[in-house]
Amino acid sequence: MKLNSLKFLVKRRIEAGIFLIIFFGLFGFISSKMGLANMLNTIMQTAYHLLLETVFYIMSITVLSGALGKLLIEFGVVRLIEIILKPLMKPLYNLPGIGALGGIMTFLSDNPAILTLSKDSNFNKYFKKYQLISLTNFGTSFGMGLIVIVFMAGKGYGLSAGIGFLGAFIGSIISTRLMQRLVIKKYPELKDETTSGGDEQKISFKSEGGIFLRILNSILDGGKTGVSLGLAIIPGVLIISTFVMMLTFGPGADGTYNGAAYEGIALLPYLAGKIDFVFKFLFGFTNPELVAFPITSLGAVGAALGLIPKFQASGLIDANSMAVFAAMGMCWSGFLSTYSAMFDSLGYRKLIGTAILVQTLGGICAGIASHLIYTLVSLI
Repeated sequence: MKLNSLKFLVKRRIEAGIFLIIFFGLFGFISSKMGLANMLNTIMQTAYHLLLETVFYIMSITVLSGALGKLLIEFGVVRLIEIILKPLMKPLYNLPGIGALGGIMTFLSDNPAILTLSKDSNFNKYFKKYQLISLTNFGTSFGMGLIVIVFMAGKGYGLSAGIGFLGAFIGSIISTRLMQRLVIKKYPELKDETTSGGDEQKISFKSEGGIFLRILNSILDGGKTGVSLGLAIIPGVLIISTFVMMLTFGPGADGTYNGAAYEGIALLPYLAGKIDFVFKFLFGFTNPELVAFPITSLGAVGAALGLIPKFQASGLIDANSMAVFAAMGMCWSGFLSTYSAMFDSLGYRKLIGTAILVQTLGGICAGIASHLIYTLVSLI
């Protein structure tokens, strides 16, 4: 017992040492380029500007989209869409028709919404176990879809957002099907094993009260959900986006550092520039700085959206890039920050690595598909 405790203590000390080396090494490198005072000022100024100029804008979208989503549920539109999509689920995704509800719910909110459904016994009884596991990949592929589309349409890229949705749709098929194949290959006993258990609550869309009251309650409840989602993205946008921007953008217009917002050391473009032909071939990116968006989307798509205003102001974005952003943003939707908790909650922690690999490939395929679709559309 004492030996195990000693090993654990040594392990923690090693972790602490490695962390300190990486932490001070990274920020020491940045401060050596920018100056310590300028680096600290830039961090604070960038976070402040992101909060005022981006977070509140995204939050307004989440509140409105939350209200819209609740209205669609309240008046049966979600159920109607589910019925329409049911015939496509088996041939495209090898999932039962009711699985379409998972994609719709994550599209209207975020990828963890799939957990509410997958743990409901009235819902998961339609699935084999391997299908239920792959449902997480399916739902993730449309996470925050409505918010991404509305955000990009508001920036003047509605067509690109639509093409991006098609790309995410293709990526979702690849990730869902591939996940099913790998799960069956790794655990063949799950192929015929049915699901059971879960909460006893039923999936309920029951409505009560008059039309006006239902509309009012839906708008207010959906708006509150939107506020919660808007608050939830604040840490990601302020912390992740600030850090990524400091690695993406360079000094001020005069070539010097003065501690202003959005300054940085341009490390990501430098590294991406070494293999920029790959990103140009796969996604049509014309500027190496654009790789910051998909990288950030891996952890938080809300934070990735926070990069777009700066990209626009710098003249780095075109319609093709926005289509790729929409596809990869939806298909990944910050899955790296949620998959561990999601699969642990489902009881399949051992498949986290497989799911991460599959979803990564799905997002890359979504970006490639949206680039090809945009290229074809632009030729018409």
